[in-house]
Amino acid sequence: MTAPIQTDVAIIGAGTAGIGAFAELGKLGLSRVLINHGPLGTTCARVGCMPSKAVLHAGAQWATLRTLLNGAEPPAGAQRPIDLWRHARATRDMLAGNTAKRTQSAAGDDLLMGRARFVGPSTLDVDGRRVEAKAVIVATGSGPVVPGLLKALGERVLTTDTLFDLDELPASVGMLGLGAIGLEMGLALSRLGVRVVAGDMKALPAGITDPEVGQAAIARFAPELTMWLGQPMQAKADGKRITVSAGDGRSETVDMVLAALGRSPNLDGLDLAAAGVPLDDKDRPQLSDDGLRAGDAPVVFAGDVNGVRPLMHEAVDEGLFSARLAAHIVDGRAIEQPQRRVPLAIVFSDPDIGAVGMAHDQLDAGSTVIGTAKGSANGRAQVLGAPDDLIRVYADARSGRLLGASLITSHGEHLSHLLAWAIQRGETAQQLLELPYYHPTLEELLQSALKDVARQVKG
Repeated sequence: MTAPIQTDVAIIGAGTAGIGAFAELGKLGLSRVLINHGPLGTTCARVGCMPSKAVLHAGAQWATLRTLLNGAEPPAGAQRPIDLWRHARATRDMLAGNTAKRTQSAAGDDLLMGRARFVGPSTLDVDGRRVEAKAVIVATGSGPVVPGLLKALGERVLTTDTLFDLDELPASVGMLGLGAIGLEMGLALSRLGVRVVAGDMKALPAGITDPEVGQAAIARFAPELTMWLGQPMQAKADGKRITVSAGDGRSETVDMVLAALGRSPNLDGLDLAAAGVPLDDKDRPQLSDDGLRAGDAPVVFAGDVNGVRPLMHEAVDEGLFSARLAAHIVDGRAIEQPQRRVPLAIVFSDPDIGAVGMAHDQLDAGSTVIGTAKGSANGRAQVLGAPDDLIRVYADARSGRLLGASLITSHGEHLSHLLAWAIQRGETAQQLLELPYYHPTLEELLQSALKDVARQVKG
């Protein structure tokens, strides 16, 4: 019988959080083993943020060409949608491959490929190989949600994990879910010439909570894809095609369905009960408020598997947090309570949607002022043909300290970052107005919104 592997910390999952934890544990002087099953390469690189942006870029290229041609046929030799799609896939393969190589190089002999399950509080079975650790980090990520009603459609159902494996683009797609990734993929496919019909139970797309920004997004994107919002959407086989229908009776026939209903933690087969992890009535770990622990078991959760903030930069942070917490479990060394960064979410929808800091539905209306600026009053937005750009900045009514913001603007990824930095540093509208704003720039939208805040601040 093969001798068990003995280590200070075992990490299950070689995604962003797991790789970060592995590196940090090395700096802390602890032995570790990195366990992974399935393909190497992070969710971001393989099926998430990178391929989606590559496909959005492809869609933007084709949409721009169609606009310039104004109905004329593309010239001979011009790339067609399928060529742009395949180039985006090749970009994805390159990025995911490079990530996998870096993981293999970093982990070396401490990388163990196989499926792990708990057989004790900190003991694992990995395809018949025993791993004995003093602490375990679970960083197994998440997978797409596919409701039972769609499973009968078989291979005609796509998820955000399988979409990028398509060799050919369908003529039409019905999409269940219009959150951030749903809106991005719906727009990307539409701009590549695919007819898209999308539905969501929420009244606003992309997770937007600010009603004015939400209505601006609907008005901006409605010409590009059909949106059935605020009602259930069904899909059923109709011969070789699929009929999708809304709760109000509207229906359309499409070739394929894309499930974009979010992601759920990858916990199947881990047998967390054997580790002493307290579970709820759905066999999910009862996590602490920070999402890192469940009871007193020597197990730490990091990254998308805990569902706290399923974003890459948050997974990087949680990799560090989990490693330090695992070190505390191993030898009792002191740790500091992890400090979260200010919430930041960006939808690369062109114009981009940004949500920073406190969300609109979390605001106390009696102690908050909202500064608003529109592209119709901004020179650069007018030049870019974006008069409907909109930014809304939330601030404390007495001090002017920034609390959050919501926006839909051209190149909004940059304004979102500026706002996130300012909010995390505790800046006020008055302090930000002392900084330079070049003309003509979209940053002047922020300046205008801050002036609107300053006018409303008491005293």
